[in-house]
Amino acid sequence: MAVRIVKVKRPTQPWSSMRPWWAVVVGLWVSTRHFFVNLGRFLRGSQDFTVHFPEQRFVHPPALRGMPVLVQMENGKERCVACGLCEWACPTTCITIFPAETNNEVERYPEVFDIDMSRCMFCGYCEEACPEEAIVMSRQVEISSYSRQGSLWHKEDLLVPISQLKTRIDYLRSHYER
Repeated sequence: MAVRIVKVKRPTQPWSSMRPWWAVVVGLWVSTRHFFVNLGRFLRGSQDFTVHFPEQRFVHPPALRGMPVLVQMENGKERCVACGLCEWACPTTCITIFPAETNNEVERYPEVFDIDMSRCMFCGYCEEACPEEAIVMSRQVEISSYSRQGSLWHKEDLLVPISQLKTRIDYLRSHYER
């Protein structure tokens, strides 16, 4: 089978040869401007542009989505009924739930509830999908570990008393009622 190749002549653009250099000049200008602005702040004695992390903490906004946690009721049990909606809604499939039966007022509970924080992208879909408000996004963002096994959080690690999450839940309710 023969293939016919057609060469198309396009007119050259007058600025096409300067565009890569212009982008480099603009990038250097932005970097230089930030350097001198920060140098001026430093010489005036202001250090507002740097946060010295262990000693100083960054003030997070109230709508911050940190790591997902399970809500622990006053009796020590988790609020989760192991419906699996959060597992189904998770786009990265980082949540694993194995339900178990019980004779209490709640029919099911999660026997295994694991979240792989190395895969979690903190999107909040699990929080939105939960009908019981059993999983919420906390304000905890410092969850680093030295191994991959350290980033796998089990049910016991994820349980947080509702009193510690009160401000986050109240904020969400007031935000969605508007």
